[in-house]
Amino acid sequence: MQWLAALCVKRPVFASVLILSLSVIGAFSFSRLGVDRFPKVDFPTITVTTLQPGAAPEQIETEVTDKIEEGVNTISGIDDLRSISSEGISQVIISFLLDKDTDTAAQEVRDKVNSVLPLLPKTIQQPRVEKMDPDAAPVLSIALSAKNQPVKDITEYADKVLRRKIESVNGVGQVVILGGRQRQINVWLDADRLRGYNLTVNDVSRALQAQNIEIPGGRETSLTVRL
Repeated sequence: MQWLAALCVKRPVFASVLILSLSVIGAFSFSRLGVDRFPKVDFPTITVTTLQPGAAPEQIETEVTDKIEEGVNTISGIDDLRSISSEGISQVIISFLLDKDTDTAAQEVRDKVNSVLPLLPKTIQQPRVEKMDPDAAPVLSIALSAKNQPVKDITEYADKVLRRKIESVNGVGQVVILGGRQRQINVWLDADRLRGYNLTVNDVSRALQAQNIEIPGGRETSLTVRL
């Protein structure tokens, strides 16, 4: 670089033009520089969510979360492994190194979770293995309220009317309803009468499930009638 310094000393006009040219090009390039407020970033983070309705946090921790952590802990490239155990739900969050391919990491986690499924309680729902996607975060939240209307009716309107209208808008990926109150039937049991009939809560639960099951009946076709 000594020759450039000597040239600039001998020819100051050339040095001034060179610096001015670089300044003009830099200012023009800066004005055309694209800026994205939410750039596309792919974090190699996988979340395993397991539901067990009615289970206490301690039971979730020992019977679900710990076993899933032991299974996925052997995967290579893990940078951070943490979990959240609350009532009825277990979340295991696995963060990998940035050079780890997200699809490969998700497949490895899915294989490990499938291998520990026989060790988990039979009452759990199928664990969900999901990739962390910043683009999937909600960008719009709508709160509904109504005077002299129960929460059940507001939830029904949000699910049957408002949700379907929003889903039909171009660019909408998913609509999730939170905080609603779904229709349900409450069964109140009399402990004294249960003891009198020598029954348990599980017996009543099995009876309700057996009497409200839907089984396909097939089809029967005769010459003129189809049933």
